[in-house]
Amino acid sequence: MSSVETPTTTHPVDEKLPLLRLLALGMQHVMVMYAGAIAVPLIIGGALKLPKDQIALLINADLFACGIVTLIQTLGFWKFGIRLPVMMGVTFAAVGPMVAMAGNPSLGLLGIYGAVIGAGVFATLAAPLVGRLLPLFPPVVTGTVIAIIGISLMRVGITWAGGGAGNPNFGDPLYLGIALFVLAVILLVTKYAKGFWANISVLLGIVAGFALTMALGLVSFDGVGQAKWVDVIHPFQFGMPVFEFWSILTMSLVMIVVMIESTGMFLAVGEMVGRPVTPDQLTRGLRTDGLGTLIGGVFNTFPYTSFSQNVGLVGITGVRSRWVCVAGGVILVAFGLFPKLAHVVASVPTYVLGGAGLVMFGMVAATGIKILAKVDYAANRGNIYVVAISISLGMVPLVADKIFQKMPPFLSPLLHSGILLGTVAAVLLNLFFNGLGKADAKAFVAAAKTAEA
Repeated sequence: MSSVETPTTTHPVDEKLPLLRLLALGMQHVMVMYAGAIAVPLIIGGALKLPKDQIALLINADLFACGIVTLIQTLGFWKFGIRLPVMMGVTFAAVGPMVAMAGNPSLGLLGIYGAVIGAGVFATLAAPLVGRLLPLFPPVVTGTVIAIIGISLMRVGITWAGGGAGNPNFGDPLYLGIALFVLAVILLVTKYAKGFWANISVLLGIVAGFALTMALGLVSFDGVGQAKWVDVIHPFQFGMPVFEFWSILTMSLVMIVVMIESTGMFLAVGEMVGRPVTPDQLTRGLRTDGLGTLIGGVFNTFPYTSFSQNVGLVGITGVRSRWVCVAGGVILVAFGLFPKLAHVVASVPTYVLGGAGLVMFGMVAATGIKILAKVDYAANRGNIYVVAISISLGMVPLVADKIFQKMPPFLSPLLHSGILLGTVAAVLLNLFFNGLGKADAKAFVAAAKTAEA
């Protein structure tokens, strides 16, 4: 008697696409995150008044570490990696404390690296504890948090469209027109193209916008000729780090903020790709935030987190394969090792990315709204208050960034992050109105046992 084997179905997240398609889709991810990826090294290098060659080294190291941490997050090994389509980059949450350390003569860049390494160790060890909190994120909380993330990030897309922060010609109608052109190309490709071409609509929009700016003579390739073809990244190229207790403590508090924000990002990705995040997966993902930060400190760069613009890109393209982000990680490593290539990509004007940013960040918000649409507001009136108040509080730092300037400095990480402020509000309000239900309580216990294991 013969038996018929049932073929196993590969989840779209684990689907391996053809090589050329992977490279194109991976490059698309790299293009949309590139400006954000190199921004922090530029800011810190400027604050330290480093010479141009050392700032270039910071950027190369950042791209290299971005790629390594992305590969760990997407491929996964041992107890690390969420194995979802996630791109990793330097978090902006750490910029304020690092700039303050840069201004301290006893710390400087080596003190920053010591704090980053210490915070990386802390976050790696604390990840299981944060991973236990997943039962506190039912749909009403998850949807609210993801919506806040998307709405908060729209400011970034709008700033890009205007020419980027600090641009003396910010808001130039030409910049806005080109951003609108990129947006129009993305929409046209999405509507009329099929298959692979529709999947790379954002990349095609950016390429079209780049071509237009080149035709108008708006692109500068300064620095490309001077950049090295190959530049190997070594650990501790600036010297051995300086470990100072208070700076490590400060950066560890920043990592708590990063992990809570990452939780929202991971939940959003899981919802988009149809693979809900489990407590064990969340712990693996957050643990990688910590390991990535540790790697960053060793390889002359800074703390790492999942990049939100790439979360939005997953929603736009509908491509759920994590192997696309694996390809993106490989490309980032190559950019770190081959600086001349990185300089060419850096020549894409910020306002070209603006049109793509509006779509991507809007897609994150739309995912949150989609989840909130499934919430029962009739049977439990408290849910509408959870959504309303949390979103309102999440918008406070966005619309009135100086409203908390009189508050104690140690509260700054909470009060100046709309995402964190809205998340804390959503969790507490949900507990106030709904409590921790029996099903959630059981899940909470199970999550704790999983994290301890």
